[in-house]
Amino acid sequence: MPDYPLLEAIHSPADLRAFPEEALPRLCEELRAYLLEVVSEVGGHFSSSLGVVELTVALHYTLDTPRDPVVWDVGHQAYIHKILTGRREALRTIRQYGGISGFLKRSESEYDVYGAGHASTALSAAYGMAVARDILGGNNRVAAVFGDGALTGGLCYEGLNNAGAARHRRFLAILNDNQMSISPNVGAIHRYLNNFVQTPLYQRFRRRVREGLERIPRVGKPMTFLARRIEEGAKGIITPGALFEALGFDYYGPIDGHDVRELVKALRNLRDLDHPVLLHVLTVKGKGYAPAEESPEGYHGVKPFSPEEGIQFPLASGQPVFQDAFGASLLQLARTDGRIVGITAAMPTGTGILPFAEAFPSRFFDVGIAEEHAVVFAAGLASRGLRPVCAIYSTFLQRAYDPIVHDCAIQHLPVLFCMDRAGIAGEDGPTHHGALDMAYLRHVPGMVVTAPKDGDELRNLMATALHYDAGPFAIRYPKASAAPFHPGAQPEILPLGTWEILRPGKDAAILAVGPMTALALQAAEAMMAKGLDVEVVNCRFIKPLDEAYLARRLPALGRVVTVEEGCLDGGFGSAVLEWKETAGVATPVHRLGLPDRFVTHGPRARLLQDLGLTAEGIEQALAEGWLRPARPVVPGSAASG
Repeated sequence: MPDYPLLEAIHSPADLRAFPEEALPRLCEELRAYLLEVVSEVGGHFSSSLGVVELTVALHYTLDTPRDPVVWDVGHQAYIHKILTGRREALRTIRQYGGISGFLKRSESEYDVYGAGHASTALSAAYGMAVARDILGGNNRVAAVFGDGALTGGLCYEGLNNAGAARHRRFLAILNDNQMSISPNVGAIHRYLNNFVQTPLYQRFRRRVREGLERIPRVGKPMTFLARRIEEGAKGIITPGALFEALGFDYYGPIDGHDVRELVKALRNLRDLDHPVLLHVLTVKGKGYAPAEESPEGYHGVKPFSPEEGIQFPLASGQPVFQDAFGASLLQLARTDGRIVGITAAMPTGTGILPFAEAFPSRFFDVGIAEEHAVVFAAGLASRGLRPVCAIYSTFLQRAYDPIVHDCAIQHLPVLFCMDRAGIAGEDGPTHHGALDMAYLRHVPGMVVTAPKDGDELRNLMATALHYDAGPFAIRYPKASAAPFHPGAQPEILPLGTWEILRPGKDAAILAVGPMTALALQAAEAMMAKGLDVEVVNCRFIKPLDEAYLARRLPALGRVVTVEEGCLDGGFGSAVLEWKETAGVATPVHRLGLPDRFVTHGPRARLLQDLGLTAEGIEQALAEGWLRPARPVVPGSAASG
């Protein structure tokens, strides 16, 4: 194990600020070594934090944190921040059940002034803190750290526009420019930030200005200096500074984000200016660990690995997961339907859409971290007869709720939403658990909401959605095994609003959503040994419900249990209760699902166990209801109190 003499002396940023400035480069080396040691052992977000070691040290060294709040965009790059703020040893528990969060969390530390698991929020939040400071009569500094990836999202520009207009307000924005979000960045802003100086136009301008001035008789050589100054001024007009200056910020940079002493100098010069300032910092994602520098996307979020050998790509896939089944199915369907267009919001790898992107590059669009734009863009495509497929994580789609309603549903446009990470997302925690999608989509008029039990049914639902012309269609599936999935099998168009009886029964029924059907089958078999014959139903359509099944079977059953990997309030079970109330059916219905709270981070299986979403939990719900069935309470009886 390496030694960390400087790092072990730091228990808070106050200890860091006691160091001489010349010790900071050595401290950065120790931080990188410690991060590699811990993350290679326990896993977690890696390359992002490697890229901001010097920036994090410089911020805590020059600012009086936490009195001077630093707001980090997203937070998966804040592992160094956690180490420097008293959580060095706790880092060994990061993203583990009962351990510290992989993101910033206000309840975890006073230094985590703002939590976020979704991008592009830092500027708006930090500006709110700056305004609050001024209203309350404070005099502290406020800093926001955001990436060039965040600039692919419109929320960043809303924050920049608002903060830059307040010329009297002290506010420090730091652009961490590493040309990456998770995947390589896309779009015009990315090209504007990083590629302009490489263009022939700029190179010709640079050469002609210098050559022209040097040709002036007798002053050619002295004019070289003037040429350089003119070049720098022109560069400021036509490269990144112009954008931020136009929005009201004083722009400084770009500077080397891996020169910690240069960063300290810049931050000291800028921290007390009485107006909005933007410092442009150039960094390398994965800096200091060669494999991560070569594959920053591959090392963005990692499982435990050998530091000496690195991660061996490609990773063994094992059982097919839903994102793989989605990617293979989309590719299969697109080969016979030229109307299909694929859209993702900066997650081509995570959503599994890459096979489609590689096969049909002209029909694939990564719009950056811009879910709202993705949905409106899809609506525009659909309005002209194309069939857009939006591959977006469940919680990320929350950011596009209004376009789902305003642009897709009201106009009856056939946009297909394929929502990965629906339900429990595991170690990423509450910002990524897809708990709300059934509830927030089920009440949208004209929206079809579905959940496949396996990969084969996912393909069938996708084919059904692309056959459906009356409006938007949503398919939700978890970060879990999609077995069985048979690539290349012929897709089947499913009748809208129909369920599938997987196991007939006469005493009770389990109405299960998605992969919960496998647990329901296990529970039903166990209950058979206890004398209870339980029917299991694959409720693949959440909206519309299979009302024909409900009308035929519910009155004949002694008890019903609904099982869903989504919030109980407004979810699938609530829809069944609403139908039961309207139909006047008295059969007791017990709902299992996610409670009315945000679920912590941890292994998916462990969290489902805690929530009772297991075969044993379903058995218990059935057994309790069967042994103590609901009876009408007679007024005046002991039961009525």
